Amino acid sequence: MPPAVSTLFPNVHLHVIEAASPGPTALIQAGIHGDEIAGVHALEELLEEGVTPQRGRLLIVPCMNPPAYRARQRAAPGGLDLNRVFPGDPAAPERERRLAHVFMELVRRERPALMATLHESLKRHHPDFPVSFGQTLTYGVEPRPPIIDRVIARLNQSLESPYETWAPHYYPVATSSTEVIVDALGASRIVGICVETWMGFELARRVAMQKLVVRELLEAIGMPLSAPPHE
Repeated sequence: MPPAVSTLFPNVHLHVIEAASPGPTALIQAGIHGDEIAGVHALEELLEEGVTPQRGRLLIVPCMNPPAYRARQRAAPGGLDLNRVFPGDPAAPERERRLAHVFMELVRRERPALMATLHESLKRHHPDFPVSFGQTLTYGVEPRPPIIDRVIARLNQSLESPYETWAPHYYPVATSSTEVIVDALGASRIVGICVETWMGFELARRVAMQKLVVRELLEAIGMPLSAPPHE
């Protein structure tokens, strides 16, 4: 069925796509940092293509932080880093803390099996430099969720250059939104993954990569995407 669209916070849109068959729930979001734009484009394109899960319930937030995205800055001008204020506070004066609270309430209500956050990095990953993220699926709990190795193996079958090789990256940050959410729901109940493309690639290629990662992650949890037939 067509996605239902609701508003988590003024101008933060949540797309809910229900499949005809029951299955898991997945939550995909991008644009929590406004200067990491490929994920926003990727989710918008998937929605424009009319993709639907064959099973389950898919929640998509194409742009978590519209003011930061419009400014193409990590945080909105004069604002806080939205990725560092979870679980939020409904009574806080800062919009970021209020939005984080609303998003946490959504997660607690929906209890998704997967939450993927689409990010980007100026630094291509190298194992000798932990603060380097490009071309990784980054996670913050051990043991590593098995889905990460399965998806990376599939991604690395369709590279356009050796520099596109994906890798797992263990980088726990207790204050990141993903880890706060995993901690709240429990690592046995939800897999939290930060998808990181390297900004050294052209934007169009990064967008294509992000779309492919989303498809592969959903496939791996039993939610393959399909597009409607062309009229």
